[in-house]
Amino acid sequence: MPLSVLDFASVQPGQSVGEALQDSVALAQKAEELDYERVWYSEHHNMASIASSAPAVLMAHIAAQTERIRLGSGGVMLPNHSPIVIAEQFGTLAELHPGRIDLGLGRAPGTDQQTVRALRREPSAAENFPSDVRELQAFLGDSPSDLARTRGITATPGRGTKIPLYILGSSLFGAQLAAAYGLPYAFASHFSPDALEQASAVYRDRFEPSEQLAEPYMIAAVNVVADDDPERAAAELQHYRRQRVKLMVGRGREFSDEELDMVMESAAGRQILHMITYSAVGDGPAARSYLEDFAQLAGADELMIAPVGSTRERVHGSLEVLRRAWSV
Repeated sequence: MPLSVLDFASVQPGQSVGEALQDSVALAQKAEELDYERVWYSEHHNMASIASSAPAVLMAHIAAQTERIRLGSGGVMLPNHSPIVIAEQFGTLAELHPGRIDLGLGRAPGTDQQTVRALRREPSAAENFPSDVRELQAFLGDSPSDLARTRGITATPGRGTKIPLYILGSSLFGAQLAAAYGLPYAFASHFSPDALEQASAVYRDRFEPSEQLAEPYMIAAVNVVADDDPERAAAELQHYRRQRVKLMVGRGREFSDEELDMVMESAAGRQILHMITYSAVGDGPAARSYLEDFAQLAGADELMIAPVGSTRERVHGSLEVLRRAWSV
């Protein structure tokens, strides 16, 4: 089963954005060295801890500093953009780096409503997601019907690249759309665990073959913190749990250790921790065992690893320990 990597370009405490982006370059190079399948970057806005707001730009930089690993969006939030702009951006990437570019698409804005307005988009833009996916697909195709769908408008670069599309989701909507359109489906179970099994079943049951895909292909995301020392892995996960609650509840506010303990025990804290239910932690064999069970639960054909670590070395270490165990 292929293993891939999800990179948020996280800005760690005390780090600059530029340093975080250099960490993303190093992570992709490490993933390539370890023979992971692909690295994906997620579009978020107005989040000081995430620097991947422009996936296409980040992918261009990283593609120029890697050789063969696939790079993609996990995902582009299509309601924030016009389909032709995304076709041109990713078409440019595909022409510069043939056979290495994926285009994952999400329906959520990846931000708050005030920032949606700053993006000059309306909240109702998400309602056009199914038709926007079809329009984007047509801009990337080269058949007469594609040209008819785009009203004779050509995306250059873009036309004829047929970049593989992936539908991203955390609910049944994305599963149903991916199945109806015959596209691969990636479920965001690394932060939204509740509908995973149902979405996977719906996707497989309703899948209709397409030109891109003959059979269903399901990717499931999962957090991983792996270390040769299980106690150190557990400590890293606990650090991640505390930082996540602090970030999402505090919004920049500093907490004492005692205050953060109370926040983590609150209803809001427990809900945030529930979001990362699917997390593999431990040494290599333990992480592998967890992921094998998780893949079966999710009905996954590929796992998208969100590596957890407080430093670049810890993140790389998780990928190394997991890859060793996976290859046994």
